[in-house]
Amino acid sequence: MGQSETVALTGPSGIGKTSLLRAIAGLGGAVEGRIDAPDATAYVFQEPTLLPWRSALANITIPTGATAEAARAALSQVGLEGREDAFPDQLSLGQQRRLSLARAFAAMPRLILLDEPFVSLDPVLADEIMDLFADWQCKTGTAALLVTHVEDEARRLATRILRLGGKPATLAA
Repeated sequence: MGQSETVALTGPSGIGKTSLLRAIAGLGGAVEGRIDAPDATAYVFQEPTLLPWRSALANITIPTGATAEAARAALSQVGLEGREDAFPDQLSLGQQRRLSLARAFAAMPRLILLDEPFVSLDPVLADEIMDLFADWQCKTGTAALLVTHVEDEARRLATRILRLGGKPATLAA
């Protein structure tokens, strides 16, 4: 996977797409073989996975080690300027997803793993957040691996689309 490249991973539910992302991120169990992923990897989960007892700013600085200034800049990038002191339950789902993206952006990764980050969003909001991601990726040159069930998302964001299929799961043609 090259710099600035986005590879979309598609396939039916339960085929192992999320398990593959978790293995790449080092979050899975034992893996047979070798995974070469950069140390600077960020993960945007299907659910926002935020610290509910911490502010938006702390949800970025604590897990990433980013400075408050860098966290504020990331919040601004995703349209959440002025919401630094808001707690996750004070944010809409769309804002929580933006906060998750801001956290990933602030980590300054060389690889970003995105596990259906636009799921359950209305089409207008999903479109807006896809634009945010595409703009950020263009500016940073970060490689991305995107898991999605939505073919339009894959075609819009990916430079390559891979499909998992079969039992055991393999790359399908």
